[in-house]
Amino acid sequence: MLPQRLKKTITDNPKKLANLIDLVNLPSTLREFVGQSQISRLGCFMRVWSYIKENNLQDPNNKNIVNCDEKLRSILLGKHQVDLVELPALIKLHFPKEPK
Repeated sequence: MLPQRLKKTITDNPKKLANLIDLVNLPSTLREFVGQSQISRLGCFMRVWSYIKENNLQDPNNKNIVNCDEKLRSILLGKHQVDLVELPALIKLHFPKEPK
């Protein structure tokens, strides 16, 4: 069951959902991190989030901050710490814009 807000977004703008779930050829740095040559933006975000959780990279004092290790830093523009709010935007940078 989808939340009402998400349902409205999907019905109002189905292209927005397609941008999240369409498979995309990945650049080499992201391909090495994910271990696949194609993945959706949503799938990539889920892989990054799983990696963060598995390696306990969230700051113990502030769970909204991610302390990046070397592997994560390679895909997040070399940042040592990232706010969770920034994470989707940083991942989105690896996905090319679709031509209109």
